Amino acid sequence: MATIHKIGRRKTAVARVYVTEGTGNITVNKKEFTTYFPTATLQYKVLQPLTMTENVSNFDVKVNVYGGGSTGQAEAVRMALARVMCEVGEGNRAILKPEGLLTRDPRMVERKKFGQKKARKRFQFSKR
Repeated sequence: MATIHKIGRRKTAVARVYVTEGTGNITVNKKEFTTYFPTATLQYKVLQPLTMTENVSNFDVKVNVYGGGSTGQAEAVRMALARVMCEVGEGNRAILKPEGLLTRDPRMVERKKFGQKKARKRFQFSKR
């Protein structure tokens, strides 16, 4: 099996994932994945496509991720890994699709409007 390359996005985070057959090593930006994503929730999100398809120890994963915050980055990696698992095995799509792992979340931060404090918050009104 050659290297499979896929991209995942969430908010402003972009993750490029390179997957090869191996023993289950996951490196994110040249760091161990448990040090890059320290909380159990983020680690669960990243591993979700691999655990659902029972491929945790079958592949080595190399990830380049940038932009956004830690949650956005973890969910971008999750989407890219889900796309890889669909390419690896045709039956994996039926497992991942109902969980919503293949759907790009379109929600983005709303822009700030002029004459207002934030996107929707207004300046304080005074009755003078």
